[in-house]
Amino acid sequence: MSSSAEKALNKIYYLRFSENIRKMKKIEMVDLRSQYERLRADIDSAVAGVISSTAFIRGPEVRLFEEELQRYLGIRNVISCGNGTDALQIAMMALGLRPGDEVITTDFTFIATVEVIELLGLKTVLVEPDNGTFNISIEAIRKAITPKTRAIVPVHLFGQCADMEPILELARENNLFIIEDVAQATGAVYRFSDGTEKKAGTMGTIGCTSFFPSKNLGCYGDGGALFTDNDELAALIRSITNHGMKVRYYHDTIGVNSRLDTIQAAILRVKLRHLDEFNKSRMMAAGHYDHELSGLPGITTPVRSSFSTHIFHQYTLRIDGGERNSLRECLENEGIPSMIYYPVPLHIQKAYLHLGYGPDEFPVTNRLSGEVLSLPMHTELDEEQLSYITGCIRSKFN
Repeated sequence: MSSSAEKALNKIYYLRFSENIRKMKKIEMVDLRSQYERLRADIDSAVAGVISSTAFIRGPEVRLFEEELQRYLGIRNVISCGNGTDALQIAMMALGLRPGDEVITTDFTFIATVEVIELLGLKTVLVEPDNGTFNISIEAIRKAITPKTRAIVPVHLFGQCADMEPILELARENNLFIIEDVAQATGAVYRFSDGTEKKAGTMGTIGCTSFFPSKNLGCYGDGGALFTDNDELAALIRSITNHGMKVRYYHDTIGVNSRLDTIQAAILRVKLRHLDEFNKSRMMAAGHYDHELSGLPGITTPVRSSFSTHIFHQYTLRIDGGERNSLRECLENEGIPSMIYYPVPLHIQKAYLHLGYGPDEFPVTNRLSGEVLSLPMHTELDEEQLSYITGCIRSKFN
């Protein structure tokens, strides 16, 4: 087919869906309301049960949720807490990291990953992401390790695992802790070279996650959890989350107040039963995006690594040629939301200039921050919405 004929077909394709936009359900970046409507009966019953019991803090639903998530992940211990940021901080406290200890993490992530490092007086060491998967670069980690390095925090970004096998090898060689940030990838599966499979968050010393409402497994407020196979470490983590207590009013360690409330645990119990279904829906939506957008000039669709499933917390394109903002404006004009994760790299955030990195020190991160654009991604996207979104994009790039 000639280029002009293809452009004409794409124009017809786009106009056909444009005519139906008023009839179509509003496109949301994350559609929590529609998901709730689907689960309404079970959610309402779970919440009503907690209210009736009045066991709002550390009620039985919290323990049941932790046990069910343990079975789902295939790990010995899940300790819930107040949010994902707390989970990262508690992990570093439990591992005994001290001011001046170096912690390596990626420059391309949400601020919470480095926020807690700085709050604890540790030394943040930022490294580049991989140019393809957006996850932390193994070679960059290797170059950043010094005698003061104590931990690595790989972030399983956008729903795909970082390459954990070489990271685990580096940790063993250098006697380092690994704290997995799994907030965007709960349910993703990593495949080792020997064929062994493990879920994200279960491979390092401690896994940390968030149950923020937009996550693949999200509650209706704040929530988080830590995962570990080490029973002694789990007991310490549980104590830290509850003011450093193992026995009531006996404080053996300095702790914090970070607990998952019972209503949120009850909601998460319902949603955990649907997590694989939720992730499959996201993967199907991603497949539609791939089919319609792959090969368009100036657009790079998400890279799937050979060692991990991708459960698409975000579906993130790269837009070449300085056209990212133009595309975003075009989508907005057509009623299609989009987001930039993340527009400002950590190394040039005002609050973190004291780390001493130069503005051009991380060229991969800088390039990604100028090119990435995330499309609507959630469990309730339907064929009509997906076709309309991709039709709008194709009309611009063909």
